[in-house]
Amino acid sequence: MTNDTLTVQVLGCGTSTGVPIPGCKCAVCQSEDPRNTRLRASIVVRTREHAVLIDAATDLRQQALTHGLTRVDAVLYTHAHADHILGTDDLRAFNFVTGKPIPCYGTAATLAAIRRTFHYIFEDQSHYEGGMLPQLSLHEFEFGQELCVADLSVNTFKLMHGSMPVAGFRLGDFAYATDCNFIPEESFEALNGVRYLILDGLRERPHGTHFSIEQAITVAQRIGAERTWLTHMTHELDYAETNRQLPDRIELAYDGLEIVMT
Repeated sequence: MTNDTLTVQVLGCGTSTGVPIPGCKCAVCQSEDPRNTRLRASIVVRTREHAVLIDAATDLRQQALTHGLTRVDAVLYTHAHADHILGTDDLRAFNFVTGKPIPCYGTAATLAAIRRTFHYIFEDQSHYEGGMLPQLSLHEFEFGQELCVADLSVNTFKLMHGSMPVAGFRLGDFAYATDCNFIPEESFEALNGVRYLILDGLRERPHGTHFSIEQAITVAQRIGAERTWLTHMTHELDYAETNRQLPDRIELAYDGLEIVMT
């Protein structure tokens, strides 16, 4: 298992509403800058042979069509909030490609919520008369556990989203830490030496379960990655204007962003 030649693509960097918000007339929602259009937060990590999705966001079908995602070999779930799992039903399209079940990884709490939300996928199907359902195999992990996913070594670490534990993932020099407003000390240790980081940064104003921009900057500077991109953003952040105010090596993510590591 290796992490050589990773490419990370941001499929969505928006908060739970997405951006633009229907009916909103603010400057960001009306912006013609495509970097101000934000689907719900998700990324894909690609190697030469495989594609691993982190979160099956509400907009998964649109993300796949927009960004040329043609296969999914595994899914890592950060947590079970709606905007991070509601694309799970759309995974069946990728069953058509691979012809086999897609392994999906999450904590016990996350997988239990997915089973409840998508009960029709996992319950007795002997009397089901519809089309093909997603073919998924669920795999539980604990925080701090190292996983072998497709051809990737994945280290898991704990984040706090208010009172809710959320999984962060490190793949070699890259780490993904969305939906958090606190990082435990042991997770800072797990992030030691990371070169590329995608980190939660919701908006300028404080929030009870997400880092504000100021808080995200403080955390990013402590981690000390060569480059940090902020994600899960609201319509309160204009891409160009906000980037002008950010410190060196920290910037906003945008849908379609690619990070190539060799």
